[in-house]
This record gives sequence, structure tokens and C-alpha cells, in this order.
Amino acid sequence: MAKTTQITVTAESKPGVLAKVCDVLAKAAVNIVAVCAAEAAGRGKIRLVVSDPARAKEALAAAKIRCGEEPALMLSMDDRPGALASVASRLAAAKINIKCAYATTAGGGKAHVVVVVANPDKAERALE
Repeated sequence: MAKTTQITVTAESKPGVLAKVCDVLAKAAVNIVAVCAAEAAGRGKIRLVVSDPARAKEALAAAKIRCGEEPALMLSMDDRPGALASVASRLAAAKINIKCAYATTAGGGKAHVVVVVANPDKAERALE
């Protein structure tokens, strides 16, 4: 488990927005570690965990793309039924609300999950 920073871009939901964000980051040599893009009521929200959050924010600002940031946890767990249920249950037992979560199973028996919570320090302790 590692603390990380999630970058969030909220923009109009239209073709090319994700491409532009990704292109800006690529040109700044910032690697995207995890991404979640969703739409609600005509607005798109792109959540990113990147290799260099400071450089990403700087590059996005230079491209006139507004973004925010918030702390998150990057979890690595076994890729098996119930693994995420166990994590979510432990956080619930500690009265920690999960604001956002997204994941991938990259193969090799491991899953990588980004979890955004209000208090990452407390969440980290709950998951130790």
C-alpha cells in the first residue's frame, strides 16, 4: 500500500477531452499509472494517478486545463474473489467512507486498486 495523489480534471463531456489531457501529460513526460473517466449530467470527470503529480499539474495548467488533487491510496492485493470486499469491509468497520475507487488486474495474480478516502492516514492504519 502506498499513499499517492489523484489528479482530477472536470470538463465538458465531448470527443477529444481525454485525448487532450493524455497528450499534454505525454508531452510533459508524465506517465499515467491509473485512470478513471466518467460522465454525469454532461460533465466529464477524469481521475488520474501519475508518475509526477507536480509536473502533471504544471503541464495541465500551461494547457489551460484546470485540475485539482486529493490524497489517495494505491493498493496491491491478490486477484481473487473477495479481496476488494475484504478491504472495503475493513474500511467500513473503521467508519471510513470510500469516495472513489478504480482498479485493474494487470495479470500475474495481483490487482491494483486506487481508493480515495477523506482520511488516508486512518485508512492506512485500518488496512495494516
